[in-house]
Amino acid sequence: MRKLLGSLLAGIRIIERILIISINLIMVGLYTFNVLVRETMPQYASTFAWIDEATRLLMVWAVFLALGLALERGRQVAVTTLFEKLPELPRKIVSVIINLTGVVFSCYLVKLGIELVKFVMRTGQLSPTLGLPMYWLYVAPTIGFSLLALRYALELSGVNDRHFRPVLVATK
Repeated sequence: MRKLLGSLLAGIRIIERILIISINLIMVGLYTFNVLVRETMPQYASTFAWIDEATRLLMVWAVFLALGLALERGRQVAVTTLFEKLPELPRKIVSVIINLTGVVFSCYLVKLGIELVKFVMRTGQLSPTLGLPMYWLYVAPTIGFSLLALRYALELSGVNDRHFRPVLVATK
């Protein structure tokens, strides 16, 4: 079971990384192209007005897809000075409280996200320049907080420990 969970998590990590890297590369390419068009052929700039909206949408997706990876690696914003100075037992208790709160809060945000996606789907709103259904914007936080809840749950179950930093040994 643990091996299957490890394989599943490795697959999720690969998909997250590929998507985040792809999104960032696409954004860089689109913005570079947009700047080149505006500087060299300003008469065509309005034709590519959709690039601004597309990159904003992609940025939202990149940020929310990165939530789980950031937590898993201990790269989220956190003040750990007091936490790191606690003795082992109180640190474990505080860690469980933090992770349990994280799971509950993330699941609540997933629930709200699903409700928001359904609401926006019913409105039939489309993005102004891309013509995409606007609910795609709200799917990103729903997926992102699902991935975050998964990572908090893995911390609770002991599969991952974002506070553990292996000691690197220098070799000669």
